[in-house]
Amino acid sequence: MANLTINGKSLTLDVEPDTPLLWAIRENAGLTGTKYGCGIAQCGACTVHIDGIATRACGVSVAEAEGKKITTIEGLASGSTLHKVQEAWIAKDVPQCGCMIMAVAALLNEKPKPTDADIDEAITNICRCGTFQQVREAIHTIASA
Repeated sequence: MANLTINGKSLTLDVEPDTPLLWAIRENAGLTGTKYGCGIAQCGACTVHIDGIATRACGVSVAEAEGKKITTIEGLASGSTLHKVQEAWIAKDVPQCGCMIMAVAALLNEKPKPTDADIDEAITNICRCGTFQQVREAIHTIASA
């Protein structure tokens, strides 16, 4: 059994300690917004926040995540109020990609006014849509607000 705090809720999940956090989130907690991509923590499809830091959930065991605050894309908004990154995605018509939103939200939490170099360093998710310019534009819009 693992005791996890996901999106502000304490959950006890029947999983082995070495279970990847991604599978506990998707299969046991039923939160499917976090996606499986590569399984080796390279693509970023499974990005969640662990204690506010963008983390690839496929590379973290449940045991490593216990006692930490985990936020998935489902928990990023505050009730019916969207997170500022979600609002920017809508305003700039960026394709909805939860993993990219999670990576950008963590970046802006750490650096509210990131430079292009900061963005290049922090946003390493593989984008299948090829919308990096729209993502960058949305980030700069948020930073200049």
